[in-house]
Amino acid sequence: MSVRHALLALLSEGPKYGLQLREEFEARTGEVWPLNVGQVYTTLQRLERDGLIESDGTAEDSPQRGFRITAEGAEELAGWLRTPPDLTSPPRDELVIKVLVALRLSGVDVHDVIQVHRRYLVELMQQWTHLKEDEAEQDLPLALVIDAELFRLDSVIRWLDSADGRLKRAASDSVGSAGPADSTDSAAPVGAAPIVLPRMRRRTGVRR
Repeated sequence: MSVRHALLALLSEGPKYGLQLREEFEARTGEVWPLNVGQVYTTLQRLERDGLIESDGTAEDSPQRGFRITAEGAEELAGWLRTPPDLTSPPRDELVIKVLVALRLSGVDVHDVIQVHRRYLVELMQQWTHLKEDEAEQDLPLALVIDAELFRLDSVIRWLDSADGRLKRAASDSVGSAGPADSTDSAAPVGAAPIVLPRMRRRTGVRR
């Protein structure tokens, strides 16, 4: 979340002081992301240092110190609004990492790991849905935030379902390609992972 650009957007409406900016930021974002007043002033100092805003000359420690956007700041804001975020590389997602780690851990059922997180996400979606029904009817910013979160959670659940199905198919293909069991082979140890996965090929994911 770009706090600096959000503050520039608020200042584009006219001069404001720090506490006012924090209150307006929280109100405009549905009060979903609380903003520490210290972060506001730290960000304002950096914006002023970079020439994107200027203060009214009031003492630095005064809570009534006003700030206004500069022409450079307005240009920076316009560019940010029209520049798509860099999504060329996948983010380092903790849930994806968990599944990839569980994939190779002996004694860990990766399907169980997936289902535990899936249940949690479904419950979380239900909570957001109840909040939307109860409070977002007359609060457009909150409704937009909740919609975005519901779509995001739904996409994660869809990925978990897809991953679960892909892993099951990979295990089935691996067993089918192994051929008849050799009577001289030793039995699998108790507590071994419930699925056998083929070696993963770099950049192509699970081999099917």
